[in-house]
Amino acid sequence: MPDSPGVYQFLNDEGKIIYVGKAKNLKKRISTYFNKTNDSYDTSYSDRTLNNLKMAVMVRKIADIHTIVVETESDALLLENNMIKEYKPRYNILLKDDKSFPWIVVRNEKFPRVYLMRNPVQDGSLYFGPYTSIPMVRTLLDLVKKLYSLRSCHLNIKSGKKYKVCLEYHIGNCKAPCVGQQSEDEYNESISQVCNILRGNITTVIKHLKKLMKEYAEVYRFEEAEAMKKKIEMLEKYRSKSTIVNPTINNVDVFSFEDDINCAYVNCLRIVDGAIIQAQTIEIVKRLDEHPSLLLGYAITDIRKRFSSQSSSTQQPGEIIVPFYPDVLMPDIVYTIPENGDKKELLKLSQRNALFFQLEKKKQIEKTDPERHINRILQTLQHDLQMSELPVHIECFDNSNIQGTNSVAACVVFRNARPSKKEYRHYIIRTVEGPNDFASMQEVVYRRYRRLLDENESLPKLIIIDGGKGQLSSAMNSLEKLGLSKIISIISIAERLEEIYFPDDSMPIYLDKRSESLKLIQQLRDEAHRFGNLFHRNKRSQAMLHSELNEIKGIGEKTAKKLLQQFKSVAQLRTVPVEEIEKSVGKRKAQVLTNYFSLCAGGNHH
Repeated sequence: MPDSPGVYQFLNDEGKIIYVGKAKNLKKRISTYFNKTNDSYDTSYSDRTLNNLKMAVMVRKIADIHTIVVETESDALLLENNMIKEYKPRYNILLKDDKSFPWIVVRNEKFPRVYLMRNPVQDGSLYFGPYTSIPMVRTLLDLVKKLYSLRSCHLNIKSGKKYKVCLEYHIGNCKAPCVGQQSEDEYNESISQVCNILRGNITTVIKHLKKLMKEYAEVYRFEEAEAMKKKIEMLEKYRSKSTIVNPTINNVDVFSFEDDINCAYVNCLRIVDGAIIQAQTIEIVKRLDEHPSLLLGYAITDIRKRFSSQSSSTQQPGEIIVPFYPDVLMPDIVYTIPENGDKKELLKLSQRNALFFQLEKKKQIEKTDPERHINRILQTLQHDLQMSELPVHIECFDNSNIQGTNSVAACVVFRNARPSKKEYRHYIIRTVEGPNDFASMQEVVYRRYRRLLDENESLPKLIIIDGGKGQLSSAMNSLEKLGLSKIISIISIAERLEEIYFPDDSMPIYLDKRSESLKLIQQLRDEAHRFGNLFHRNKRSQAMLHSELNEIKGIGEKTAKKLLQQFKSVAQLRTVPVEEIEKSVGKRKAQVLTNYFSLCAGGNHH
């Protein structure tokens, strides 16, 4: 089960939903149903309450569990509400109370009003929500009222009819469009801006409020400034609409697609009357490297057939939201690939669920059969690199230097696709002067495998070089000198475009960005880079400390080491009283150090 917020459904052995619940953490919440208290049901009288008995009966009837991952607790609350209304599960009726959530309506009328409403009706008005917080709704309505001075009266304004201005006009809350003090175009422009705020385009509004807050503070109107600050804080936390419910999106299916080398995963969300009522994810095992459009088309047909047998509504939606077009388009169906807006948000939600399903499947395989998982990765790498043997032992090399100083190299070792850190090795470049990555790579590769041969140790099946064609050629020279060029496979990876080079081949290959082969090669490269950089930083630090203290006449290496161990750094040593230094190294050497630091401070020493 996921550790994310979401909604869970309990199904009986007939596939019928018997309970719907929400959770901040699905894994923790669902696990509470399967403790000893709920799992063992005894019909004899005991200390249990009636609700505990009902809960135990329900748990015994659970045959399957479905989950839908969402982004926030509020989304989970709204989705739970929708599904309870749609399915009316037996145990929700017994244990839960239904609830209506507040909406903000922009009324379909001349000079539209904006106000709170509990039960939307299909009358052409715009509805925003639902919201899980009444204070949030009231804050938004109050903000709209202050920013745009919209009318709040119940007048049915008609052309040619005479009206009188009311108190709201006199106190500045309304611009009296009823008597022509505000034009319809100007009023509708304000309504358009209000709709943008309610849709989530509130960045400009927050800037405006910050400006007001500053202006109030400058004239010492601190109460008004504090009120603006509170509104800003609430708006910054505010999510103007839920991706779970949107009454403007009516009766559609949303399909998303994720895949890897061996399988594809397709998620579907069914939206009926603006609410998610069903969700399903299926796994498709690839056989012939089928094209994604073919797999998506198959999944759409299969899932819609399942939904038609499960849903309380017999009518199939006439619109399908997809990330790309399937291979075959069904007649009388509108296919939509959204670029932005509400439909795009629903597609993202579906994609999160498909991706979660994919990751969970991989975790299950790793836990239940780790050897199978490792073998699959290594077999894929062997196939992609056209190797004759399974690369159970891989080594990767990386060089580090700054303008040729403190040149070092690192070798990391992976066995069975996992780091073998006890076999990692650092190398100080000995024979190369200046910044020469090619010669440094040639030296370190030769030293590494000369030693393995001398000590009769096992050789790797694959060597990876961090760099391009030049570094690979240098490494090959060393393998040829040792007679290993025909025994060990070797490649290099160039970081900029993740190009894979082979010896004697001037053109690189590009592995699929999603492939496990490339991910394993990148992991080795990044680990060698990390290990080498760590060693290089340490060498650099040691060199700086060594040159600083060892150039002082009268301070030997042992004394310098002792001082650094006690006072941690030269900078710290400069601030220590001379009495402390005398306790450590004696008066004579303490005086030498004091004289040296004095000269440095006076600018006579560099």
